[in-house]
Amino acid sequence: MTSLRDRARGCLLGLAAGDALGAPAENLTPEEIRRRWGRLTEIEGGGTDDTEYAVFAASMLVRHGHALSAADVADAYRTEIIPSVTGPMRGAGFSELGTIEALRRGLQPPLTGLVHAHGWSDGLAMRAAPYGVFCPGDPAEAARLVEQDGLVSGSGEGILGGRAVAAAVAAAMGGATPPDVVRAALSAVPADSWTARNVVRACDTLGWSPLTGAAEDEVVEALHRAVVVRHYPWTDLAPEAVALALAAFLAGDGEVEASVTFGVSLGRDADTIGAIAGAVAGASRGERGVPSRWAARIGPVTGKCLPVVAGRHVLDVADELAEGL
Repeated sequence: MTSLRDRARGCLLGLAAGDALGAPAENLTPEEIRRRWGRLTEIEGGGTDDTEYAVFAASMLVRHGHALSAADVADAYRTEIIPSVTGPMRGAGFSELGTIEALRRGLQPPLTGLVHAHGWSDGLAMRAAPYGVFCPGDPAEAARLVEQDGLVSGSGEGILGGRAVAAAVAAAMGGATPPDVVRAALSAVPADSWTARNVVRACDTLGWSPLTGAAEDEVVEALHRAVVVRHYPWTDLAPEAVALALAAFLAGDGEVEASVTFGVSLGRDADTIGAIAGAVAGASRGERGVPSRWAARIGPVTGKCLPVVAGRHVLDVADELAEGL
């Protein structure tokens, strides 16, 4: 029996590993990734804002628990993030940058997530995993909680992407099978949403089954045809990244290394796709499911994007979340 603490540690360690593995492949095409690495399997450097924002989200949950509100999240931004931003904010996505400016202007949520033009970004999805960890076996509560975070920095499909990821992690924390984990993600968003349609398209492309015996390059291209917005110049689209990450989890049958390496091979927002796939798979398989060579490469976060979390290790953060269950 895998304990909740072990699943929590596996989730955040898998997130950090997927983030770090995918970082050098961010914004690359699958063809360019194959040209450079063949298959990207080894962590070369550190993580990105994906891991740091997840640590920040977890810290808010530890403080507020199920009572967390959008006002609490906005207050944390004002008191812990904004004072440390003295110049350009490094490593943040469009939605977070827009939120900082909205809060500086004195706006309150949900206006802070509505006034900028990037509410659909995957900034919430990348940090949604702690909410699922905090609600093992309860996808609906995980989705409700992560939406409180999302109201500060996003809107529409951006919030739905976070709801889907949090629900998936909650289901994985409860021991659900990979197809049922994906179904839990779908249960947290409207069936006619862009996010839900993309997830269904991606999983239908795989036949809702692990990737076995198929030519991987052909499957990657089929997934791109199913969900990727090719004409759009940016890659941080939540409906795209979430669908590709959940497809990678399904393709890997919930196994961490298979899910993450397939996820980052898809390119696009590869660090976020890897982080989400790693978080869901890590919650499913536990800490021992994360390759030891990857775990050895994960150290305390540097705070290069969020100075407030500098020095925190995802395993310590996971233990704090697990203590509150």
